[in-house]
Amino acid sequence: MAPSTHTVTNQVPPLVGYDVFAADRALTEAVERHVTAGILDEVRGELGSLGRSAGSAQAQAWGAQANDNPPALRTHDRYGHRLDEVEFHPAWHRLLGHAVSAGLTDAWGRPDGHVRRAAGFLVWTQAEAGHGCPLSMTHAAVPALRTDPALAAEWEPLLTSHVYEEGLRPASQKAGALFGMGMTEKQGGTDVRSNTTRAEPLAGDGEYLLTGHKWFCSAPMSDGFLVLAQAPGGLSCFLVPRVLPDGARNVFAIQRLKDKLGNRSNASGEVEFDGTWARRVGEEGRGVRTIIEMVAATRLDCVVGSAALMRQAVAQAIHHCAYRSTFGGLLIEKPLMRNVLADLALESEAATTLALRLAAAYDADTEEERAFLRIAVPAAKYWVTKRCTSVVGEALECLGGNGYVEESGMPRLLREAPLNSIWEGSGNVQALDVLRALQREPQALDAFLREVGKARGADHRLDAAIKDLLTELADLDAVEARARRLVERMALVLQGSLLLRWAPPEVADAFCASRLGGDWGSAFGTLPHSLDLATVVERARAQEG
Repeated sequence: MAPSTHTVTNQVPPLVGYDVFAADRALTEAVERHVTAGILDEVRGELGSLGRSAGSAQAQAWGAQANDNPPALRTHDRYGHRLDEVEFHPAWHRLLGHAVSAGLTDAWGRPDGHVRRAAGFLVWTQAEAGHGCPLSMTHAAVPALRTDPALAAEWEPLLTSHVYEEGLRPASQKAGALFGMGMTEKQGGTDVRSNTTRAEPLAGDGEYLLTGHKWFCSAPMSDGFLVLAQAPGGLSCFLVPRVLPDGARNVFAIQRLKDKLGNRSNASGEVEFDGTWARRVGEEGRGVRTIIEMVAATRLDCVVGSAALMRQAVAQAIHHCAYRSTFGGLLIEKPLMRNVLADLALESEAATTLALRLAAAYDADTEEERAFLRIAVPAAKYWVTKRCTSVVGEALECLGGNGYVEESGMPRLLREAPLNSIWEGSGNVQALDVLRALQREPQALDAFLREVGKARGADHRLDAAIKDLLTELADLDAVEARARRLVERMALVLQGSLLLRWAPPEVADAFCASRLGGDWGSAFGTLPHSLDLATVVERARAQEG
């Protein structure tokens, strides 16, 4: 037995055994703001239960196990028959089961369903992010399916079910189902109109056989998929079930799984169609228009998911600094570290506040709010997902070398952070989508400006930023090269407006001074020293126990 040479001290206890929802003041206040008073106690109760589960040692263990044991593809059985199945660690199924039972695929039919689901998604993603992919696509498939009432009647009850059933069986034999999506192909990527997958109509109404491939098929173990293919009338949307109604396996050859930077617990595959049976969703030739509502909903989940990663990273950083002593005092009390933590906390709160505001717009479902979402969703998706990697990287550094080792959980957050900026259209796609709305849908810009204008007069820095933004918007000729700059400013002005209306003065003041007023450096931790940074940090601290 080796002799003991020292006593271990000054090590930080794990952040575990706490309510992830209740510990997040920005999130709890957003829920109180956007949820109808009559059901607020009910929603608080369900989110509190989910928050305690997310902060438990059990959920943290599931997250680690699911990532340490990534999915495996089984293309054939022992006799050479094609299986095309993806096997997962039991922890994956436990994570998914808990999420589905908490209603994280059920937003479209419940009162304030999008706000309560977005809040739950933000909470539960902090336990493990990879399984959020099938949750997001299952939730987002509903509006696309509603273009065909018969398909919606068949599938929507399964997609919004609170029952998770693993395994491939006919949908009619399951109490709940998950959906995936396949849009991109090798030769086109984001340019889905260049897809070459063919759809040949059959005698049955709306039935086709597909031949082609999908370079990225998200969650290939799902029960059904929405895919794009070229029909005689043009690019169209189709529903591809994994198992046919008679129990036979549909032709769905998974060629391989992607070896990804992060998102290791989740499977992303390359699939081939060769006489694959499908049902058309929507009209022929209107595939993009049919699937666009699904894309918009998953883009919102990219914002929510990035807000979740930021929140968990910031919570871990502040927790570490609240316990770790150096140079005669706690790290959290050191002025420079406090500046860093406050800067990170501002980014996290701004992302959470914006994400829940977008979810509330979905619940309102008015013409005004739909116009607002047309610009606000791609702008938020562009900016919040871009900020995620920087925030998580800086938060990791707050833990020093301890943050660089896998046991801390921070490397997993950092590997996951770039995903949402890439998925469902990378940064340039989002910026160009905002430009398209500005040029073609004036009502969308009007709605956006009315929203940010609700805080006009509350802070001179916001007023100046709005004025500068209007100047930029007045000239949209040859704007493509400056689209990122324009969309960044739009997102920041929107976040500033929301924080001025709803956040504590210390938070709004610090955000406006740095993000809108220009009193900020090029790295985190460069906020003006005169701000009340201690209050900002304390607000963002996760109190365990």
